[in-house]
Amino acid sequence: MEEMECGIEKKAAAMAAAEEVGRKEEAAAGDVGLKELSRKLNDFAKARDWEQYHSPRNLLLAMIAEVGELSELFMWKGEVRKGLADWDEAEKEHLGEELADVLLYLVRLSDICGVDLGDAATRKIVKNAAKYPAPSKEGA
Repeated sequence: MEEMECGIEKKAAAMAAAEEVGRKEEAAAGDVGLKELSRKLNDFAKARDWEQYHSPRNLLLAMIAEVGELSELFMWKGEVRKGLADWDEAEKEHLGEELADVLLYLVRLSDICGVDLGDAATRKIVKNAAKYPAPSKEGA
């Protein structure tokens, strides 16, 4: 009987510790950068021995599949208003999950290809600013 109680206590303690870690990660989640996501994804893949499957082609195809799942959330809804005022919380949560799936595959793909995604995105914004300059405010 004592062994069973000890096992239950250990299980409860482990669950409480996992919940605490989850809360800490959730609190810091809004501040995570691309390099940190890349590190977490790399650790995740290594722990599961998935690196062998993470070729650029496989990651790209997986990301495209996730974009398809994301697209399904908007299918048949017509024009969706900014802020998703007409969506319930479950729909918004599902949207967040699908957006995260696309982001995570994109980060992993860029890492496997040796592309610094943050740097590439910053350079692209500068390039787009030169290509599409903001309208002049001289007339205002």
